[in-house]
Amino acid sequence: MKQHYYSTQIRWLGNLGMGTRSYSAYSRNFIITAEGKSEIRVSSDVAFRGDPSLFNPEDLFVSSIASCHMLWYLHLCAINKIVVMEYQDGPEGFMSEEENGAGQFEKVILNPIVHLKEMDKAELALELHERAHEYCFIARSVNCVIELKPQIILH
Repeated sequence: MKQHYYSTQIRWLGNLGMGTRSYSAYSRNFIITAEGKSEIRVSSDVAFRGDPSLFNPEDLFVSSIASCHMLWYLHLCAINKIVVMEYQDGPEGFMSEEENGAGQFEKVILNPIVHLKEMDKAELALELHERAHEYCFIARSVNCVIELKPQIILH
């Protein structure tokens, strides 16, 4: 079995002069970096006093699932001689929060729209979404439900 290693750095940018003296005394902004890559500016969700103009961890979670699915799907299409011309997705995440503030994602829905060069393998192209889901590293690592609602369109 191959092993893969990933390392990122997270640096909080939110000390407004008083640290975490009180709940409202600090910003939730931070950056994510990794060697040789562009930084990602992040904050908490607006519901948790975050900056609405920045991505939040929940956005990144949902996007990670959708991105991994897309990359596996494109790979499976390529090896099955299905020519994808465009791919887009509008993934949706549903998270519940308990009274004490703890929470978890209950469901993520992937809504990929795939434009094929030819429709002769459209049925297989649709089926490959299930296979991509079975292989997706991120989907296999989370415990929430992931629903697939793919569409196939002639380019």
